[in-house]
Formats: sequence, structure tokens, C-alpha cells
Amino acid sequence: MKKFFFPTLVILALVACTTQQLQETANLAKDAVNTGTKPASNPLTNDEVISGLRDALTVGTNNSSSFASKVDGFYKNPKLFIPFPPEAQKVKDWAIKLKMEAQLDKFVETLNRSAEEAAKDAAPVFVNAIKGMSIGDGFAILKGGDNAATQYLRDKTTVELRQKFTPVVQNAINKVELTKYWSPIINNYNKVPFVEKQNPDLTAYVTDKAMEGLFKLISEEELKIRKDPVARVTDILKRVFGSITQ
Repeated sequence: MKKFFFPTLVILALVACTTQQLQETANLAKDAVNTGTKPASNPLTNDEVISGLRDALTVGTNNSSSFASKVDGFYKNPKLFIPFPPEAQKVKDWAIKLKMEAQLDKFVETLNRSAEEAAKDAAPVFVNAIKGMSIGDGFAILKGGDNAATQYLRDKTTVELRQKFTPVVQNAINKVELTKYWSPIINNYNKVPFVEKQNPDLTAYVTDKAMEGLFKLISEEELKIRKDPVARVTDILKRVFGSITQ
């Protein structure tokens, strides 16, 4: 009886051990599917991380441009709304005294419409900058803050982006006829005796504000990709950003 009992215990122990190993393997496979990553035996490379970061910024840029270019994407969005140029506050105060609120309101609306119009053509400008952006240590950005990739893009490409985005904004300003609403206000103000003449560069102002708004939206899109697996719409995004949520 004892001879039979001992081998039985050994067999049961082996079965239990094998079952546990199988369960652990199954759990690892399930985790890999859920996170979109591969097992640790196939670790991420820096090139993969860089590719994933560029993918994230490209997806973020396309989504942001699409959102911002809609009617009221800037004008009725408190996060993106472009106010009357602060350097021309004296002009605004003078116009209010003359009961020109309607003209001021129309100008500010058109100011925002020009940014919305420019956003329609923003994506290619931003995506080209993303493709040409040099990234050394992709892991440092990947493991950085929630908007680390967006901030890196801003730091590395703002000067180039402003140069290339300015003509896009100028075309948008011409299309919505922004100067038609601005000229009567500024011309009348500059005719007032003894006032300091004002003439803010509207193209530069809209360019900076439009870029600022787009960067803000891209940052929000990056956060989605980092936190929400559903937002990882490509295989490389699943693999790269899935690795930091394990």
C-alpha cells in the first residue's frame, strides 16, 4: 500500500506543478495580448521606441488638426480661443469708448476663424517636422512625463514650424478677410491726435496662437495614447506604449 501511495503523490505533485506553469504561461500570453506587447524575451529597441514616438506624434497631430479646423474649433473652445491682441489693448479700450463693440467682436471671431482655417493645412507641416526630428534616446522620452514627446517636438522644431506655418496662416487670413475687419478699427485709432500708433503683426500673432493651440491638443492626444490602449491605433503604438503600462 505504501509503495503505491508514494508514487501517486509524486505524480500528483508533478501534475500540479505543470498546471501552475501552464497557467503562468497563459497569464503572460493574456497580458501580452491586452497590452499589445511581446514577451520580455523580445525587448524593445531604441529604434522601435523612436518609431513609436513619431507614430504617436503623427496620430496626435492629425487628430488635433482635424479637431481644431472645425467651425468653432478655436472660437468657442476656451482652451484655444484667441483673444484680442494684448499689445493693442489701447486700441480695444478706445474702440469700446466709441461703442464699437460689434466691430471688435467680429474682428475677434474672424481672428479665430483664421486659426481654424490654418489648422486645415497644419498636419503636413507638423508631420514633416516630426519625420525630420532627430531623436537620440527614445527611452528617455518614452519614460518621461505624460507630454514628453510633445514637449520634445516643441523644443526641437518650433523655429522651423513657425517659418513653414506662417504662409499657411497668411493664406488663411486672406481667405477669411481678417484685415477687412481690422483695418477700420486700427486706422481710425491711428488718426486720433497724439496717440502712439499701433499696428500689431496679425500674421505672427495668429501663427503663434495657432501653434500654441495645436501643441496643446497634441499633448492631450499623447496622454490618451499613453493611458488608453484603445488610442493605440497601430501595432508599433501598442508595442511601445504597452511596455510602459505593464
